[in-house]
Amino acid sequence: MRLFLSLLFAPLAAVAADKPNVLILYLDDMGWAQPGCYGGKLAPTPNIDSIAKNGVRFTDGYVAACICSPSRVGLLTGRYQARTGHDANSNEGKDPETKNLVLTETTIAQRMKAVGYTTGIIGKWHVGATSPEYLPGNRGFDEAFGTTGNLGDKMGFYKGKEFVPDPTGAPVTSPIYAREANAFMERHRAEPWFLYVPFNAVHSPVVASPEVKARFPDLPKGQKDYAALISEADDAVGAILAKLRELKLEENTLIFLVSDNGGASPLAEMNGLRGRKWLLWEGGIRVSWLAQWKGRIPAGRVIETPVIQLDILPTALAAAGGTPQSEWKLDGTNILPLLEGKTDKLDRDTLYWRFGVQYAVRQGDWKLVKAGLTQPVQLFNLKEDRNEKNDLASTNPDKVKGLQTLWDAWNANNLPPRWEDLRWNNGNNKNDPEAAPKKKNAKKAAK
Repeated sequence: MRLFLSLLFAPLAAVAADKPNVLILYLDDMGWAQPGCYGGKLAPTPNIDSIAKNGVRFTDGYVAACICSPSRVGLLTGRYQARTGHDANSNEGKDPETKNLVLTETTIAQRMKAVGYTTGIIGKWHVGATSPEYLPGNRGFDEAFGTTGNLGDKMGFYKGKEFVPDPTGAPVTSPIYAREANAFMERHRAEPWFLYVPFNAVHSPVVASPEVKARFPDLPKGQKDYAALISEADDAVGAILAKLRELKLEENTLIFLVSDNGGASPLAEMNGLRGRKWLLWEGGIRVSWLAQWKGRIPAGRVIETPVIQLDILPTALAAAGGTPQSEWKLDGTNILPLLEGKTDKLDRDTLYWRFGVQYAVRQGDWKLVKAGLTQPVQLFNLKEDRNEKNDLASTNPDKVKGLQTLWDAWNANNLPPRWEDLRWNNGNNKNDPEAAPKKKNAKKAAK
């Protein structure tokens, strides 16, 4: 009888084994060079570093936005957030009903459910929560728990399809998210699952548990608190990875670890990159970008080919055996062959950005960027000048014209920003020391 049952269910087990689990760890406001594997010195990050050791580290990993909410829209849909005019954070402006991930967009959770996955989110949502229909439980996630936005913005908590009072009673969420993520993996260990864990850390408020702060006795208070914030997030990553190993799921789990945008804190380690969060200089959009799939992705590789968080959706879907359809109009591309070492390049060679009045385009090694309403368009060769110090626009007018033409054609297929953010750098951006005096009509200029 036992032999009969094993033969009966063997095909089902094989099907499950063919579908890897997919885990996305999305850090918040972490500087490009914050993890040790990128040269970070402030706080050890052994667990984040282990993903680079066991998989791939991208030197030129990007996100499509330099702030939180638009970056998440791109991740969740595999499409540039400008396609729906979602240029600003969801908690900005005077008309909250417009500030959501529009219901016509299909999320990665919905895509993964369609190919047989149980789906979960544990963490910061921040793509709109003005009514329950916009919550993750109504956007394809079977299980959902976390904050609707930033901890310091008086945003609320959600569970499933509903808003709930703060059930944690604690300002530190990283260990809570790790605990909930591990419980999700335990519950669904026998079936293919997709789990998205967007941390609140290392976004402000800079809070950490006392025992973690005690690891840094020689640092001044500000540095100690920020180092502890990083360290506690790394602990949470480690707890999740340990649970994967305990459940014997690590070999069959495709893992991505990416920051949602560049560093925000003055203590964020950027290793010389110009700018930071809120700006389309490299420091705002080039981020820590790691991937691991033991047995499928060769370990310890460093890849310079540019990738972007939009690529995660089609890559996860391809790993699950799904095929994107042309009518989805995805902007991301399947990078699985690149991860597996089957190729060293992608068919795509151009990436685009729009953040209100700011815009940028990268093609090959060349980047054109306009980082403010009154700032000139500038041109850089990132292979020779990663830190964007030497503007080559005046000596390469044809290159400027060509890249501007590319960006204009791309932007013609986008919607104008649906609401305004005064921190677009319309001349009043405290994060940019080069900002010009404040100008009016920023929203008009963005269009």
